[in-house]
Amino acid sequence: MIPTPRSQPLAGHLGRWGTAPLALLEEGAALGPLFSIRLWRRAVIGYRPDWNRLVLGDLQTFRSKGSLSGLSPYLAGGVVQADPPTHRARRAALNPSFHRRAVAGLEPALAAVVDARLPTGEFDAAEWSSALTRELLVSAFFGGSFPRALLADFLHPLDTRPPGPFVRRPLLFARMNRALATALADAKPGTLAEAFVGVGGSERGAVEEARVALGAAYDTTAHTMAFLLWHLASNPSWAGPDQIANLVAETLRLYPAGWLGSRRADRDVDVDGESIAAGTLVLYSPYLTHRDATLWPEPLRFRPERFDEPLPAWGYLPFAAGERTCLGANLAQLILRTVGAAFADGLVRADPDGGDPPPLRAGLTLGPAAPLRLRR
Repeated sequence: MIPTPRSQPLAGHLGRWGTAPLALLEEGAALGPLFSIRLWRRAVIGYRPDWNRLVLGDLQTFRSKGSLSGLSPYLAGGVVQADPPTHRARRAALNPSFHRRAVAGLEPALAAVVDARLPTGEFDAAEWSSALTRELLVSAFFGGSFPRALLADFLHPLDTRPPGPFVRRPLLFARMNRALATALADAKPGTLAEAFVGVGGSERGAVEEARVALGAAYDTTAHTMAFLLWHLASNPSWAGPDQIANLVAETLRLYPAGWLGSRRADRDVDVDGESIAAGTLVLYSPYLTHRDATLWPEPLRFRPERFDEPLPAWGYLPFAAGERTCLGANLAQLILRTVGAAFADGLVRADPDGGDPPPLRAGLTLGPAAPLRLRR
């Protein structure tokens, strides 16, 4: 029988899920490699590599439609929610523009945006990273031209605590859709907007894909950037050209923005002798996987040099894995490397006694629970 953490009468785990989900996950992980929780329906959670391989590899059994991502209007559409056979066709159309070699062409423009907005004096890494990420998305997607106030309004709910990211805002989304339709109709060559033209078989489908891509890219990148700068302030040498990739990788390990991934079981399935019924929420947790001491020695220590060694198979999932690996993984890593390199000198923590770890908040994504004060 799959174990379950302590729950409350009637409410099950909903209360703890809303107030302290990371503690709930950690309590469940201590019970074994699989555990279950009771939300509005039963959910089974695993975090070992064999579970990750199963859930992320079997697209016919474990489907996106009906999963947790559909609860937020920012993710309820596009390739994020598409299942086979639609998913493969959408990805085939979008993958070339998001390939590592393709996004590398954006680096000079991104570096110029970063250099123009480097802070001076004391600043909050979380707040600065959010503002910078919006500008970087305008550059990468639209070549620097898009209504910035509208984009800020559209993305602002992602900076708020739940239920903010889950509230439907039809008027705001309609305004964003109109602006995206205009931008896609005149997409600049070499921008990511160009990739969405014609995807989805209609203007509406292309706009939806672009809107979901912006929403998925924003807070994930901004939060990771803030954590990266927090640790870089304790060791600026990590921004060197021979170490920056490891710095980015270690930040993504310890602070995976997608701390929890979800699917819905489309049929009854047995896993290691345990029965999982059709309709069950099936969850995997990069947060737990990346902190599993059997995969990562001293998992709570920030040690970029660990990435000089081979990665554990299906044990490193900052962008999921398999056929559904995050479309924007290469763009996000390019942005993080570019920002880290720009802070190679003169970055310190505003409070010299400020220690690790920074406080965490798990909402739609994993982010800092308080300002991260730094000085440049």
